[in-house]
Amino acid sequence: MDTNYNLKDKILSVFNKEKTLLNQTIFQQGLRDKAISHFDTLGFPTIKMEEWRFTNLAEFLKTDYSLIMENRDAHVDVEKFFRCEVRDLDTYTAVLLNGWFMYKNSPLTTLPNGTIIGSLSHALVQFPELVKKHFASYADTENDAFNALNTAFAQDGIFIYVPDHVQVDKPIQIINILNTQESVLVQPRNLVIAGKGSKLTLVHCDDIFSNVPTFTNSLTEIFVDEDASVDHYKMQNNNNHSAMIATTYFHQESNSTVSTNTITLNGGLIRNNLNIAINGEGCESNLYGIYLVDKNQLVDNHTFVDHIKPGCTSRELFKGVVDNKAKAVFSGKILVRKDAQKTNAFQTNRNILLTDDATINTKPHLEIYADDVKCSHGATVGQLDPESMFYMRSRGISEESARMLLMYAFADEVITKISIDALREKICQMVNKRLKGELSICDQCVLHCMNEEPIVFNIDLSKI
Repeated sequence: MDTNYNLKDKILSVFNKEKTLLNQTIFQQGLRDKAISHFDTLGFPTIKMEEWRFTNLAEFLKTDYSLIMENRDAHVDVEKFFRCEVRDLDTYTAVLLNGWFMYKNSPLTTLPNGTIIGSLSHALVQFPELVKKHFASYADTENDAFNALNTAFAQDGIFIYVPDHVQVDKPIQIINILNTQESVLVQPRNLVIAGKGSKLTLVHCDDIFSNVPTFTNSLTEIFVDEDASVDHYKMQNNNNHSAMIATTYFHQESNSTVSTNTITLNGGLIRNNLNIAINGEGCESNLYGIYLVDKNQLVDNHTFVDHIKPGCTSRELFKGVVDNKAKAVFSGKILVRKDAQKTNAFQTNRNILLTDDATINTKPHLEIYADDVKCSHGATVGQLDPESMFYMRSRGISEESARMLLMYAFADEVITKISIDALREKICQMVNKRLKGELSICDQCVLHCMNEEPIVFNIDLSKI
């Protein structure tokens, strides 16, 4: 029997036998039952499907994953094994450990300006009408198996609510940590609501410390009301035996602005699904991404920008550096509906292949039903510019240094879009290390600092 169907059968069996362990409300129960029915019909995607023909999940679906039905880490001190890479990043922090929100005092925190940050499961109880209005309103569960699976099993995640006309004074950072010694399938669910005229900066970090195969199926819905602004960053530094499906839905109302930047530095298999529905006039949407992959890694960025209303602008720029036998996929679709006149939509994907064995499959495309629009799309795939290499070599720069300078200059166009100074500086450092092959996930580090006492190096400065 195909391994895909074995995992599917296990998931269906767990849902039916242990459904009582799932956080239940009448509202959620109806959604769960519909969602699991959709998943049962759809099954896991295969390479026979157009949207998945370059991303083969078969190897990652062979593992006998456990589904975490209860919070087993409620009393774990996350600070003992996790330190944020960006040391001086001043943020409000919300931490997920193995799919569950971690807190010391209260599951929901209300800031003086009325902003609410905390556990989605608790928000469902305390603010049912607010959550019900938006939860599962933007994610497609009928046609997407992973959306359906997440909706059926979602237990907890991050809830953020910014009231009308409130500007959050510093970024809110979501830290999604996976740290377990068993192979697990986790499905965090996040809901972000930005009220009218509000302003929010959101930093979303994925970190995996497990030494066993894991599968993360995360789903985030972000509602951006009229005149609101959301600046969104997603950073991924996972290990080589992890799989992650990271799906984000933005829904924009009139005169709102969204900027999102996806930075992928490591991961066995990562699929980023980024969907933006522009449902009001005068909106602006900016989508940026950089992916750096090597060895046998695979990163797949699928974007969909839906221009529903007229007079809006979207800009999209994704760039990738692919080394060794790694594989990258980019599929970007822009849909301009017939009523979306005066639309400006621009999409670009650029890639550098460092070896003959590296692969990129890129498919930018437009679907336009309006006649008064300005739209363009394009993709480039190539190697480092030999003329630029020759120019630098002729001025005494070594071949390795010249390669590094060219690759960093290539990535810098996306990095400069980061508006948070501390984050931009740290990403610059991490990209530099990644391009040199020095940055890898922590479980590959010989120091194993996550599992041991702090290591002290006694250095005699007089010898230096």
